[in-house]
Amino acid sequence: MQQVLVYSDSLTWGIVPTTRKRLAFDARWPGVMEITLNEQGHSVRVIEDCLNGRRTVWDDPFKPGRNGLVGLAQRIEINSPLSLVMLMLGTNDLQSMHPHTAWHAAQGMAALVAAVRQAPIEPGMPRPRDDRPGQPVYVLDAPPLPGDSGLRKATLADLDLLVPACAAAHREEIGIDPMRRDPDGFRWRTRMQIEDGRSWLWLEDGVIRFKAEASAWTPAAVQLQQVWVDPQARNRGYAQRGMRDLCRLLLERVPSVCLFVRPENDVAIHVYERVGMLRTISYRSLIF
Repeated sequence: MQQVLVYSDSLTWGIVPTTRKRLAFDARWPGVMEITLNEQGHSVRVIEDCLNGRRTVWDDPFKPGRNGLVGLAQRIEINSPLSLVMLMLGTNDLQSMHPHTAWHAAQGMAALVAAVRQAPIEPGMPRPRDDRPGQPVYVLDAPPLPGDSGLRKATLADLDLLVPACAAAHREEIGIDPMRRDPDGFRWRTRMQIEDGRSWLWLEDGVIRFKAEASAWTPAAVQLQQVWVDPQARNRGYAQRGMRDLCRLLLERVPSVCLFVRPENDVAIHVYERVGMLRTISYRSLIF
């Protein structure tokens, strides 16, 4: 049997909003995951270690024991052997009593990952294939000049064209071909992005001059990913024009548009800065 430790806060504890009641195990997402995996023939036990108000590495000034870093190594040792540790924390880092930003929460998560790696009995998780610290985050909160592109929302009629394009963007960015690893899953993911209205493209004569997706969408901001231009259409200003029109479109609905980029990707950074995006904080990614 494989054991999975879920280390989280009230979002996983399953609190019913405005009450002190708790959802039943089979209604909480760890329970749904365990039941589904076992129904599919996997022998899995999901261990919940979830505490309302838990932070990543910060103390709650009013409630003791909410610092997620304290005691994490011992919890891993208690529940070993483990095949996987799932960390779902950071929301409480942004409570009004703390002067923290998303950057602080991300650094807190990085500290938790390090603690997992150094635990007395380390779970059998794979090592990160790539560690990418210092990735600049760019933000735009004022509409740029129009790009006069042919940008539009993607439709399911574009799926067969977008799947290989998205795979190429993934391969260029991550170094892994998703069509070799999980072609059906990747096609499903691309389809969901289209159906959710989070995929845009500029298509001319069967060539993608620009495409992008929204990886996260909140009332405060949209984060973009998968910004890509077909190689045969590059170095013609299409990326900048497409980004201008996409940012104008999104800024009609949210206050800010953001993304992060590899620090060595000078071409992309040039595009974002010409559009008017400002460099703010840095972001760290662990690629498995």
